[in-house]
Amino acid sequence: MPIFINLDVMLAKNKVKSKELAAFVDITEQNLSLLKSGKVKGVRFDTLEKICERLNCQPGDILEYRPAEKPAEVVPSTEENG
Repeated sequence: MPIFINLDVMLAKNKVKSKELAAFVDITEQNLSLLKSGKVKGVRFDTLEKICERLNCQPGDILEYRPAEKPAEVVPSTEENG
């Protein structure tokens, strides 16, 4: 999936523990862990708002879009084996 979660980076930059953030946002530590690992299908805006409030950041600091890499194209050789 081309959406990456940089929550661990922001927690480290702000010297905030996951347990503290989970309590502030009012979600379980398990749900925060799932969010950090990217194993969720979505995040509520009010949850994202509280995370940004506590970490003093923007949503774009947490969520990052990286386009999927396309496999290299194989170009047929124009030389004949002979």
